[in-house]
Amino acid sequence: MKAPPRLQTLIDEGLIDTVVRQLMSGKEATVYVVRCGNETRCAKIYKEAHNRSFRQAVDYTENRKVKNTRQARAMAKGTRFGREAQEAAWQSAEVDALYRLAAAGVRVPQPYTFLDGVLLMELVSDAEGDAAPRLNDVVFTPEAARAHHTSLISEVVRMLCAGVIHGDLSEFNILLAHSDEPGVTHVPVIIDLPQAVDAAGNNHAQRMLLRDVNNLRDFFGRFAPELLHTRYGPEIWSLYQSGLLSTDTVLTGRFEQKQQRVDMEGVLREIDDARDEYAARRERLLAAARN
Repeated sequence: MKAPPRLQTLIDEGLIDTVVRQLMSGKEATVYVVRCGNETRCAKIYKEAHNRSFRQAVDYTENRKVKNTRQARAMAKGTRFGREAQEAAWQSAEVDALYRLAAAGVRVPQPYTFLDGVLLMELVSDAEGDAAPRLNDVVFTPEAARAHHTSLISEVVRMLCAGVIHGDLSEFNILLAHSDEPGVTHVPVIIDLPQAVDAAGNNHAQRMLLRDVNNLRDFFGRFAPELLHTRYGPEIWSLYQSGLLSTDTVLTGRFEQKQQRVDMEGVLREIDDARDEYAARRERLLAAARN
């Protein structure tokens, strides 16, 4: 197909040879399947994000580092330069998170380069070499649901030990890839990390981690209902706060909540987030049905 103008720089630099097809288009990015020598990869072209609410953007970008104080002031004032700097920081956050998590052994697409708002990375594929399906498009047996839930909880722990929380983890941004591991046919791969947050530096980190883990619980609980009674999120966060969490920690899925005063502001924020999450899921399902 004809190369989109945004990919021309990567073609001129010899990073991409040909554009095969468009893989998907969403609010934040359009992804293309491309050929790079003998390898098939994907190129993610970021769009300007007009659809993120101000509150959500602030929650996710809290304590993110910028190049200088001028950028920080401009971002705080909401000037044109500040909005451009904020969008650049939003995009680079995914790139930084991918490199950081790949180095920590988390199952994410391998990033190769980031140039002019385009992220060139590994194409997560199925056994035939085509793009792997999202979890939302797959029906699981109870055994498979339990196995993938366990695997993804381990990935969440590995991410947290690397200092990163996905912030929007759900069945819509996890792919089920073909595996070459002996005795394993498929493995989940986590994608879409522009909203990833610093676990130690973001005041909303706990809430986002709990939401990520609860999304996994609720999805896989459709196929293995006993998972709906687990409490991995609070257990993981409690161990993390205590400095006792490691990638080798054995989790139980059980947690006793200590009595404490109710944080009404936090409760209301959870309600707002649940409403936003429901609306986003409904829109994704409608978009999937249209496609």
